Parts: sequence; C-alpha cells; structure tokens
Amino acid sequence: MIDLLLLIVLPYVALAVCVAGTIYRIKKNSLSYSSLSSQFLESRGLMWGSLPWHIGISVIILGHLAALVAPQPFQQMLSYYPVLMGVESVGIGLSLICLAGILILTVRRITSSKLQAVTSATDLLVLALLLLQVGLGLGIAMHHRWGALWGAGLASPYILSILTFRPDAAMVQDFPHLLKAHIVGAWLLILLIPFSRLIHIFALPIHYLSRPPINVVWNNARRKESNEETFVKEEARRHFLRGGIGVAFGVMLLSAGAFDKVFRFFFGPRLSKHQETELMEAKLERLEATTAQRKLELERQKNDYILIGTLDELSPTSGKYFIDYEMRPAIAFKGADGLPLLISAKCTHLGCTVGNEMNAEGKILCPCHISFFDVKTGEPNADSPAKAPLPHLSWVIRDKEGEIVLRRNAQGPTIGNASLPDLKEAKVYISKSEGQA
Repeated sequence: MIDLLLLIVLPYVALAVCVAGTIYRIKKNSLSYSSLSSQFLESRGLMWGSLPWHIGISVIILGHLAALVAPQPFQQMLSYYPVLMGVESVGIGLSLICLAGILILTVRRITSSKLQAVTSATDLLVLALLLLQVGLGLGIAMHHRWGALWGAGLASPYILSILTFRPDAAMVQDFPHLLKAHIVGAWLLILLIPFSRLIHIFALPIHYLSRPPINVVWNNARRKESNEETFVKEEARRHFLRGGIGVAFGVMLLSAGAFDKVFRFFFGPRLSKHQETELMEAKLERLEATTAQRKLELERQKNDYILIGTLDELSPTSGKYFIDYEMRPAIAFKGADGLPLLISAKCTHLGCTVGNEMNAEGKILCPCHISFFDVKTGEPNADSPAKAPLPHLSWVIRDKEGEIVLRRNAQGPTIGNASLPDLKEAKVYISKSEGQA
C-alpha cells in the first residue's frame, strides 16, 4: 500500500499540481514567474554557492535525462566496464560539487539577515529537499555500486510508465530504500514547483538571443568614472568566474579515477596483428581447457565406471594420475597383491597435489608443505602438517569380455574369483557406486 501511494499516486498528484499550478501562477501572477535575484542583497556567498551548484546539477540532470530518453543505448554504453567506472566516478565528483554548492547556499540563506527578510518557509523546504536529494544520490553512488547501470534499466522504464499512463511500480518496488527515497524526493520537488522559486526553471530567456544589444554611454564625468571602476570590477569578476569554472571542471576530471582508462579504451593504441593472434590463442587455450574439464564432469556424471587403464600399466612404485568422481586428482598403484591400489592425490592439509613416486618406505610426498603419506593406509607422518589421511577409492576390474571379475570397496575386501594370470589384459575402472574410504 505504501509503495502504491508513493510510487503511483504521488507522481500523478505531483505532475497534476505542477502543470495546473504553474499555469495558474503564470496567469494570475506573471511577475513572480522568474526567480527574485538576491545578488543585490548578498553576492559573495551567492558566487561561491551558485556556480558549483549549477555546474554540477546541470550535468547530473543531463545524465538522468539521457538515461530516460535513450535507456537502451545508455545501458549498452555502460556495459563497457571502463565507461561505467568513468560515469560512476564523474557522478560522485559532481555530487560532491553540488553538495558543497547547496550547503553554501543554505548557510547563506540562514545566516544573512538581509536574505532572511525575503526568505519564506517554502524556500527553506526546497533547500532542505535539494540537500536531501543530493545526499541520497551520493549515498546511492557510494553504497550501491553500478547504480547507473541497473538504474537506467529499471528506473527509466518506471518513469516512462508513469508518463505514458501505464504505471508499473513493480519495476522499482524492490529497489534499495535509498533509491526509493531518491525517487520520492524527486516527485516532491516537482510538486513544490508552482509554490516556490523552482518555477523559474520554465523561464528561459530565449528572446535575449534575438534582442538587439544595448550600449549605455555615460556623459556625466562622475558617472563615467564610477562606470569605469564598475567595469574593472566586472571584468575581474568575469575572469574569476572563468577560473572557477576551470577549477570545477578540473576537480570533476580528477574525481574520475578511471578517466585515463576510458580514454585509453576508446582512443589508446591498438594491439598489433601479432598481439591479437597471441591473445586469441590464449583465449582458445582457456576455452579448450574449460571444455575438457566440462567433458570430464559430464563423463563422470553419466557413467558409473571410468577407465583408468589396464592392470599391466600400473606400477608398484610410480603411480598413474587420474581424476576421480569429485573432479579431484588421484593416483593408481599396483599393490603388493598385484591388484589396484587407488588413493586420492589431494593433500588433506591445503589441497595440493601429492607426488606419484613412492619411496622405499612406501610413502608419497606432498611437496607444498612436506607431508608424507603411507600409500597402504593413507596416514600422514605424525609430525607432518597434514593430520587427516588420504582416502582410498574403490575400483572394479573387467575382463576381455567386459565382465566385472573383481571389485574392491576402497579398503574393503576384494570380491571375485579371478586369478592374477587371467588378468593380464584386464582393465581397471574407478567405481561410483562403491564409494571411497
């Protein structure tokens, strides 16, 4: 119910009040349409606060509009990681600039006695909302990574659903609370437009572009002298503003920690043909390795028995590596009884692969941290880092006709009646159903 009120009802109320209230105010009180300037009352704080605020908020609004008007191209652009990093970094930098500007403007309104006389409760409410909106936007950028990417994919369709009279709050109702509060704050600002100074955003002085220039000439000497001093001050102020814009733009670029990566991604040196060939070969090798691993996994999932080799191939001292049903390395030896002896090759200390060469004491070595394991029992040395034994694996032996003649469940008894001379060409398999010790 709360989501319905805040995400569906509030937007339409805000839009209706904004349109109707703006038209009514223009018709009934057109002189209040543009914002009353406070520069004559206090100019120093206005200069320091208005400049960073307008620079930062203008670029941020343009970014929001780009995501709203063209969400698909915007998402495709942000699908490149360097671009996403650049957009997020620039967004954080602009939010900090906006936050500094709005804080200066708020303190200016509160502390200046001249401005307090022309400040209404609505002005303070709007400043508080703007401060809250910038803070929420900065919080989203800091705590919810890549908000620009998934925000454009979900928030933009939600706003379009509102504007096309097909409201769908399901797109944003599961958003983090910070983002939902940011959306609600935007609707509240739209609601306050007809009742506050925000209405001046509709007062675009386009007619100034076609208006002929006015040249003011002072004949009075005193006026002329005063005008020259004013001109010098205005010229100095103009240079200062230009410098301020340059500094703000520089800060914005410095905040983009990934700007150089974005630049190199689009405009940096390209790979040579030889480098491209090597890169493709490396990718192909990784792909083939992944394919081989998936084939092994599929084979072990489908089959109850996996071939290791013939019994004659097994050695009493040099084990044969293979992969068990858990996709872990294992070793196959020929035991003292002439039958297979299968043991895991994954060290129980930190998972290293143990060696397959048995020493004179019948032990194999894990070279990572020097643990010796007894092949017959799987037990490690008493003073070795590994404490748990290596598990044995079960096996079956098939004769030339493919019939199972012998089987052993890990360290259990051997079941079957075949003799060793008859098993020269027999094949050894690991068994899924028999399990491991």
